[in-house]
Amino acid sequence: MSQFEPILAAFACEYCAYTAADMAGALRLSYPPNLRVIRVPCTGKVDTLHLMRALQRGADGVLVAGCLEGDCHFINGNLRAKKRVEYVGRLLDDIGIGGGRVLMVHMAAGQGARFAELAAEFTEHIRSLGPNPIKLKTGKAA
Repeated sequence: MSQFEPILAAFACEYCAYTAADMAGALRLSYPPNLRVIRVPCTGKVDTLHLMRALQRGADGVLVAGCLEGDCHFINGNLRAKKRVEYVGRLLDDIGIGGGRVLMVHMAAGQGARFAELAAEFTEHIRSLGPNPIKLKTGKAA
């Protein structure tokens, strides 16, 4: 049996986390290729529906990466995103999928190494959880 390779979605703030991901690439730091980075103007624009839809469409885990707390370009968008991710985590626990499949992180634009490290850690965490139960039921892959 082959080892499970999770599919991950990452909603990344274009000012900080997306720039950090770009810097990781420029520095030739490797992070798992199964992470799909989706650039958003602000993580505050990532709604609970986006998180749930990513899981419904076959992602095994969803990462939301925003600016450092207190340093959001849109004042408090990253704090709204944090509350939404926490809410979705509780909801996923309640329905038996597991809240550990969603994660909110904060980083600065110059933290390319941290982005690569977090991507690898989250991939390993999701690998330990196994495939998304929704995907197993529907047969959908992202």
